[in-house]
Amino acid sequence: MKLGLILFIICLNSRTFGQIMEENTFVKIENHHSTTSYLDALINVVGTNFNYGESNNELSDYKQPLLGLQVGASFQAGITPSFSIVSEMYLLMKGGGLKPENPMTTDKSNIRIYSLELPLLARFHLGQFHFNIGPSIAYNLYGSQKIAGSTSGLSFGNSNNDFQRWETGVQIGGGYTFNTKRKRLNFDIRYNYGITDISNGNNIYNRSLIVSLHSSKPWKKNSFNRDKKE
Repeated sequence: MKLGLILFIICLNSRTFGQIMEENTFVKIENHHSTTSYLDALINVVGTNFNYGESNNELSDYKQPLLGLQVGASFQAGITPSFSIVSEMYLLMKGGGLKPENPMTTDKSNIRIYSLELPLLARFHLGQFHFNIGPSIAYNLYGSQKIAGSTSGLSFGNSNNDFQRWETGVQIGGGYTFNTKRKRLNFDIRYNYGITDISNGNNIYNRSLIVSLHSSKPWKKNSFNRDKKE
């Protein structure tokens, strides 16, 4: 239910914002097809939090989202005018916090995890709009936990107090593309739903909302859709 509401808001806001920007700033060009491929640099702010499984409702009033950072690259390979494949690789700072007097740690706490993440998405185009969905895999490089002002590094392994290195998830979202004379401006909102319990049975799952805005030129060589000259 919450995920459906997020997607509805994404589409509604993207459409309104797109109409305003097209009328006042951007110039729509002809023959600009989604079969073109693009390579984009990603530097974005990410909103992150944890889901605590069966204890999530009990902890919901104490949960505190954190802001993270996403740095990497995204490659969109145009297959047809209505379908592309998007592969990405980026460093992602994620985690979550709990307010004081919570049932889990009692004191105020937060966990930060730094991951190398690789999603592979199917992207469906409808005019200037697009919709993404696909799996992601992440390798957790480093993490830290801060409780009552005291910070310690997370340990990764198979013991009860360790965290998992490898993590899987599903990403879903959508966005809008603005076309200028020379470049495109891509606006994308994506929800990252962690499937893996990263805490070895203690029920901690990553959740993040990635808001991305970046510009790029078409990729010079597109092996998926080569223009044929008469």
